[in-house]
Amino acid sequence: MGEIIIKEVQTRLDRKKFIYLPENVHKDEKEWLPPIYMDEWILFDPKRNKSYQYADTVLYLAYKGKNVVGRIMGIINNRYNDLNHEPHGRFCFLECFNDQNIAHELIREVEIWAKERGMTKIVGPLGFSDKDPQGIQIEGFEYPQVMTAPTNSAYLADLVVNEGYDKKVDLVNYLAPMPVVLPPLYEKILSRVANNSELKTIEFTSKNEIKPYIIDVLELMNETFAEIYGFVPLTEKEKLEFAGRYLPILDPNFVKLVITNGMVIGFAIGMPDISAGLRKAGGKLFPFGLFQILKSSKKSKKLLMLLGGVKKDYRGQGIDVLMGVKLLQSGIKNNMELIDSHLVLENNTRMRSEYERIGGKVVKRFRIYQKDLV
Repeated sequence: MGEIIIKEVQTRLDRKKFIYLPENVHKDEKEWLPPIYMDEWILFDPKRNKSYQYADTVLYLAYKGKNVVGRIMGIINNRYNDLNHEPHGRFCFLECFNDQNIAHELIREVEIWAKERGMTKIVGPLGFSDKDPQGIQIEGFEYPQVMTAPTNSAYLADLVVNEGYDKKVDLVNYLAPMPVVLPPLYEKILSRVANNSELKTIEFTSKNEIKPYIIDVLELMNETFAEIYGFVPLTEKEKLEFAGRYLPILDPNFVKLVITNGMVIGFAIGMPDISAGLRKAGGKLFPFGLFQILKSSKKSKKLLMLLGGVKKDYRGQGIDVLMGVKLLQSGIKNNMELIDSHLVLENNTRMRSEYERIGGKVVKRFRIYQKDLV
């Protein structure tokens, strides 16, 4: 079988092996979706990713002989732990071949690392925050992968469970038909909101138009996401980094804001599914990958919902419905046929009911696991 050796990532070459290992693990899976590798180099670089400033981290590679056969990251998010009084470590970005021995050695190494630093529990997969891929897909493998969710093989969940992990929380993914006719309740709410002259909907036609609002949106995201499991408020530097990371791939047609008295009080952001172009590009933007991605964006029939929130004092006034309808109208205008909800916490009944109201069905389920460190 060969001895499995675990080594910590130390050099740029090690980091390269860590980043590109999934490409080898999934080489026989035609529908596997690669990440955007440019983003991966930033994500795993402590000098470029500001999240490392408040988190302890470690990257491990598993070797059989000279071959890299697995990887895992360990994180202790000190800011989240302090805010929530949870001495929890995290594992994330776990990838390996279907071999329990490899998974065991990788997971055990992170458990030891976390326990040595005073952690009493380990949870995962969970990155720096809920903005990183979270959970392991456990249902719905017959549906296409998208860039906004984990892209693991079906066997990975069993490898984790066999190491003594059980459920922490599930996230669900809805798929809904693009509605041709709005639900009657939406029509009623819209007519009410339309009479409020203090509310102004902002829509965009270019990325340059979005730039002046980005920091305001991210500040509102910090406020509205505060109660979501796994979320960590972005620092000022992280806001700039986050904006720079995602602005290039945003489609201004699917960014909607509501303001009052010059203040952003609501935001909703979607994007066309670019999976086909990303797969053709092999995860590489240059020299020609970006063209493949932009081309697939124009042809996409699926709208991915990314982020949304309403300032607490303005909830219950129909602002979320107003922005949602604007997104749907843009989807219809661009000949889209499906809506993908992104990941929704299973206990987020308000958001789940909205997707079900427009005919959405749960097609995928993702699970975050936990284990006591004793």
